[in-house]
Amino acid sequence: MLTTFGQAIAICLVLFIAVPTRAQDKIWTDASSLTGTLQRIKSSGAIRLGYRENALPFAFLANGEPVGYSIDLCNAIVQEVSAELGGRAVRVEYRPVTTQNRFSLLVSGDIDLECGSSTNTLERQERVAFSPVIFVTGTKLLVNRRSLVSNLRDLRSKWVVVTRDTTNAAIVGALSEKQRLRIKFLFGRDHDESFEILASGKAEAFANDDVLLHGLIANAKMSGDYRIVGDSLSYEPYGLAFRKDDFPFAEVVERTFQRIAKTGEMVRLYERWFLGPLPSGVHLNLPMSSELEESIT
Repeated sequence: MLTTFGQAIAICLVLFIAVPTRAQDKIWTDASSLTGTLQRIKSSGAIRLGYRENALPFAFLANGEPVGYSIDLCNAIVQEVSAELGGRAVRVEYRPVTTQNRFSLLVSGDIDLECGSSTNTLERQERVAFSPVIFVTGTKLLVNRRSLVSNLRDLRSKWVVVTRDTTNAAIVGALSEKQRLRIKFLFGRDHDESFEILASGKAEAFANDDVLLHGLIANAKMSGDYRIVGDSLSYEPYGLAFRKDDFPFAEVVERTFQRIAKTGEMVRLYERWFLGPLPSGVHLNLPMSSELEESIT
């Protein structure tokens, strides 16, 4: 979805509107008092976390286990859920999701939290709810280092690959139509396949969120063969997604972010995944943006 400046402001306002408050000493440990996600978690003893397998450094597989910045943030929410249930242990069940099914699995109840790199848009808010902002990025272009492409206008009548069911596809499509660029599109099932389409030479550029492009080339064997070009084409505020209109669970999510912001844990998690070494040994070296820094201080 193409976000105008006005929509971006509206999104920020929605993100930081306080959820309904309650007395701090009220604990939802009585099963009859619980509703929605908290009721299901207490009944089953488990919370189901949907994770992306290739959205480095937010959620990805390392030695067969899901890890990443969003995974750590979701696990902080799990700790708060446990406290909400009177200290009861909560088992974590990880379930892989894709860009195509992540929100439908939330709505259907197959997962309780989506731990990935999902942009909070007004359109998506009609289906799911989002946590406060966890990252701010924008759409950019990945090209072969030998390419003459330096911005979107250089892609007139050329092929661009995007990952299916991402905001990037709609953004670049709308810009192409507005500027009459006649860009042609190829679609990858996930970011890895989109990158492979670019590497094969079938597309001149891969349009994706800037941070995810950094993660891809940091992990690629021939990372030196690619470069990120152009101005940011969009405003992409990421959030963790959960079921809409589940106010008790929304309170737990909000309280988690208040806690990890106050204790400095969110800054430490950010530094671990964006400044420190990844499991592969590479560094992204992406300092925290001023927008994110202001939102957690």
